[in-house]
Amino acid sequence: MDKISINIARKIQLLIQGESIPYGQLKSKVINQMIEDGILNIKLQGRSRKTIFTAKPEAVINFMSSHLGINDLKTYINNEESGLTRVENIIASSNSKSSTRRTFKGFLVNCFYPVQARIKGLKFVIEPLEGTYTYIHNFEDFNIQAETLIVGIENPENFRFIGKQAHLFEAETILFVSRYPQSKDLVTWLQSIPNKYLHFGDFDFEGIRIFRDEYLQHLKNKASFFIPQNIEELIIKYGNKGLYDSQYKSNASVALNLNSDIENLISLFHKYKKCLEQEVLVEVGL
Repeated sequence: MDKISINIARKIQLLIQGESIPYGQLKSKVINQMIEDGILNIKLQGRSRKTIFTAKPEAVINFMSSHLGINDLKTYINNEESGLTRVENIIASSNSKSSTRRTFKGFLVNCFYPVQARIKGLKFVIEPLEGTYTYIHNFEDFNIQAETLIVGIENPENFRFIGKQAHLFEAETILFVSRYPQSKDLVTWLQSIPNKYLHFGDFDFEGIRIFRDEYLQHLKNKASFFIPQNIEELIIKYGNKGLYDSQYKSNASVALNLNSDIENLISLFHKYKKCLEQEVLVEVGL
């Protein structure tokens, strides 16, 4: 289904909050589908005026998640209003306060060499064809060999093109896991296994904060933050000053109680007044 406009997103948010919207203001394939599914209702006022409302706000929320990948509509709207273009701003964070039933659980995995795995004791091989991923739904019973390094990728573009980044990692067996769709399932699974976790995210204050708050505090010494050996050269050549300016004031204490490697990375941010998005490693083939 197509991505919804910010105008339609705002109106869907009003419907979830219990408001009625004139039918003529809700011309969208998404709206039509929800009407057809019985999630939205049409009410006739007078002879010809139609309004749309919902008696099932939780069903609307579940529809947005399962059909559009939007797990937090408010975050989606805020990110669209900011004008950002990265995929994270299309698939909003699932850190929602609403207690809705999730249609899907689990996480995506990928690899550039086959990875031996088991689910409920049954052996299988993870070996997605190029352009496809493997989705692990029953993660509670998902196991891989203990020596397999798990690399968590923050951005979808890097997860898609892992083959272009194979030279960055030295482990013999690697399983890549995606941070999206964002939920606690991935961390829950990581806590249950002995494997080491390497976080491959943006080289900026927010990337470090994500590592610290979403992974390090739960995984402790099993988790580390990936920093390329030539990071200083990359920051000098491809760093983004605007990214630094927009983040550093609100993340001044992000490095507290973290290791010296991360502290050194942050010192490079300050030295060059730049940060670096991990997509650069795909785009320039480094």
